[in-house]
Amino acid sequence: MDQVLGLRCTICGAEYELGQVEYICPKHGDDGILDVVYDYRLAGRRISPDRLAGDRAASIWRYLPLLPVQADQTRQLVHGTVLDSVGWTPLYPAPRLAAQLGLQHLWIKDDGREPTASFKDRASAIAIAKTRELGYEVVTTASTGNAAAALSGLCAAIDQANTIFVPRTAPQAKIAQLLVYGARVLLVNGTYDDAFELCLQAAPAFGWYNRNTAYNPYMSEGKKTVAFEVCEQLGWSAPDVVFVPVGDGCIIGGVHKGFKDLLALGWIDQMPRIMGVQAAGSAPLVDAWERGLEGWEMDPVEAHSVADSIVAGLPRDRIKALRAVRESGGSFIRVDDEAIVAAIPALAQGCGVFAEPAAAAAYAGLLQAMGQGLVSAAERVVVLATGSGLKDVATAIKSAGQPAIVEPDLADVRRAIG
Repeated sequence: MDQVLGLRCTICGAEYELGQVEYICPKHGDDGILDVVYDYRLAGRRISPDRLAGDRAASIWRYLPLLPVQADQTRQLVHGTVLDSVGWTPLYPAPRLAAQLGLQHLWIKDDGREPTASFKDRASAIAIAKTRELGYEVVTTASTGNAAAALSGLCAAIDQANTIFVPRTAPQAKIAQLLVYGARVLLVNGTYDDAFELCLQAAPAFGWYNRNTAYNPYMSEGKKTVAFEVCEQLGWSAPDVVFVPVGDGCIIGGVHKGFKDLLALGWIDQMPRIMGVQAAGSAPLVDAWERGLEGWEMDPVEAHSVADSIVAGLPRDRIKALRAVRESGGSFIRVDDEAIVAAIPALAQGCGVFAEPAAAAAYAGLLQAMGQGLVSAAERVVVLATGSGLKDVATAIKSAGQPAIVEPDLADVRRAIG
């Protein structure tokens, strides 16, 4: 892991050697989010587009020289398990949706095809590798459901003990995943933010490794692999615009980090504009961006949305999220729940991708951006669909309507289809 030079605070720029701090910059408490710093010259000697062209590994581990884990130990850990299939999800061209919007080039990156059906597998795979690397017996996380399912599912594959804190209001489908995977599940009578704070207290109290988004600096490193894949799948030509659903801000921060890595390596020649999409009922980052606030100046809001996966009153990775949009020349966009629900069947019927509400929010954001003139017809656009619609079947049915009921009689079929 000598390609990793250390960790840098996103607030003050203080740098730390590996092992000097574990999670955050001590100068800023829980807000002192760290970023992983790489020796790109060294990494570039170990990995290149030409070498990747001959690499048959269809997972995030094809990018091991650009990940903060012990390579040999990680290969041994994931070999022959579900962890070895995390990442390398399809990037579907969507010509019919593009034509409807007046676009020439549109792709949907379908991370609902991950092993536990959400983007969060990327970060959880890294968390498990670090858990074993650092010698912890138990790994823990707080989640609205997807990160928890990702962690518990991948832990089940290698018999890794895990404890999950999740709001009691999380969708039953997501809670069911946790229970089936055999996690120790603690339903918190409170919000996601309450669950997060409780997890922060419990991890050091019980000696558990903390996977929490925007607290553990390595989670962005797993999430950045989606940017690597998009560019590789497009022939190492970066898209012009990428739409990302945003809750805590870790995904969009990771997407930005991935593109920055590729620019530093010289594999792409432009930074895509990154468009962060938040639900109108949970849009503190949109508000901060509009008001010109920094992450440490933000106050919590009372958050709510049908898109539970992106509900966060005070986004934990808000510093990286704001920088992702500002440094890329992108925008933050808010979309209401009605637009999010309508985007579920629109995306499914337009290109065959069945997305949960949070994932569909990214497509709703594209629709709104087109209406605001934020995207031009000739630009190459990627929409990141972060989770499967099977995560929230009730909302999916609400979006599409109930099926017709017929008697076992052909005449009644004629009536129903007439």
